[in-house]
Amino acid sequence: MTIEKEKQISESVDTVKPAFGTPLTRLWTPRKGLSRQLVEEISWQKDEPDWMRQKRLKSFDIFESKPMPTWGPDLSGLKFDDLTFYTAPGYKKTRSWDEVPQDIKDTYEKLGIPEAERKYLAGVVAVYDNETVYEGIKEEYTKQGILFASMDTAVKEYPDIVKRHFMTNNVPPTDNKFAALHGAVWSGGSFMWVPPNTKVNLPLQAYFRMEGKEEGTFEHTMLIVEEGSDAEYIEGCTAQQYSTNSLHSAVVEIFVRKGARARYTTVQNWSSDVYNLNTKRALVEEEGKMEWVGGSMGSKITMLYPASYLIGKGAKADHLNIAFANKGQHKDGGAKVIHGAPYTTSNILAKSVAKDGGHAGFRGLVRVAPGAYGSKVKVRCDGLLMDEFSKNDTFPNMQIQQNDVLVEHEATVGRVSEETIFYMMSRGLSEAEAMAMVVNGFIEPVTKQLPMEYALELNRLVALEMEGSIG
Repeated sequence: MTIEKEKQISESVDTVKPAFGTPLTRLWTPRKGLSRQLVEEISWQKDEPDWMRQKRLKSFDIFESKPMPTWGPDLSGLKFDDLTFYTAPGYKKTRSWDEVPQDIKDTYEKLGIPEAERKYLAGVVAVYDNETVYEGIKEEYTKQGILFASMDTAVKEYPDIVKRHFMTNNVPPTDNKFAALHGAVWSGGSFMWVPPNTKVNLPLQAYFRMEGKEEGTFEHTMLIVEEGSDAEYIEGCTAQQYSTNSLHSAVVEIFVRKGARARYTTVQNWSSDVYNLNTKRALVEEEGKMEWVGGSMGSKITMLYPASYLIGKGAKADHLNIAFANKGQHKDGGAKVIHGAPYTTSNILAKSVAKDGGHAGFRGLVRVAPGAYGSKVKVRCDGLLMDEFSKNDTFPNMQIQQNDVLVEHEATVGRVSEETIFYMMSRGLSEAEAMAMVVNGFIEPVTKQLPMEYALELNRLVALEMEGSIG
């Protein structure tokens, strides 16, 4: 530990509070393993209200009772006793970028976060390891009544809203083992509440950076778009490359009220030692619309199936996703849509690429419940294999329990044509450039839905994947 870091920690022990009310961290020694005592200490460390502490403890008990999932990728290499589940920061959270510690600021400057906020975004939450280091929203949006902050701030400043929504009827801790784990040890994340009949003209963004090794990160995202409103949220994720396993297990809860629209966009670029195991879900009410747009790069194993529950008449959901599996990587992704009301509509488009022995797959679930007459479903999953060593799976699950509905499903897997690559190389492109161009054309139906700067970022990440330089 550097002298400067020790100074930051010593200055932060039980002394001053930031202007906006979040206590500075008490002295904390990071340690590996998970226990009920650790869960209580995390809550104490954050100075949380008792209702959140009780939620954490209940989630921990559920986690202990649930077995590891065995129906998907092999998770036997994930050892909870080897992980550090919480590392307290030695700095305070701030709403002024100038007050962020220089080493952290340098990381985010390289990622372009302050520049992005100035040019393209209505607000930003920046999370470094387990904790929020910066949160900000432009004044014009504050005047509209929009709330945007870190989850830790929201627990204290907007407790009624958070308590009513946090892991209750959207993603309860009983949903799966990793949702329960998240409920016990969550830290960081972002909170957005948009009042009725309000349009957010610029996106709100969160950026999560995993810096430590053998670490778990568990940010919680809660987005609430009230009746008649329209908002877009963008999330980016990166991690350092180490030789030991780390875990990312986030939960995203989105609430789309009557006649509202929400778009959630994420570009993830995890290092190849990360287990990326998340639960993301939206509840969509009458005439509401939910849009998911995602790009998943890196990670050792990814299990990610964003879900939309269409619970109101005329609700809609679009799921657009790209996954890239390189050597030693298993991407198990897809989407879930539950049609629980009449005249609901869903569209799922998944594109996956596998290279150098990578394993990509689509795992989807569509359920049209009794009474959801007049519903329309379209599912398309396309796989692109870059060589004979890679693998691509499709596991569609269509549960149609109502007549008078329209359901379409299409799945394709193909190899890159050697003739195409040869032709492009004969025109002066390198093999990597030619491959990247083919892949960018393949994923273009999804990237065209991204804001220009994020589409360019995703294309750049694809080019790095083609060069074998991810991480």
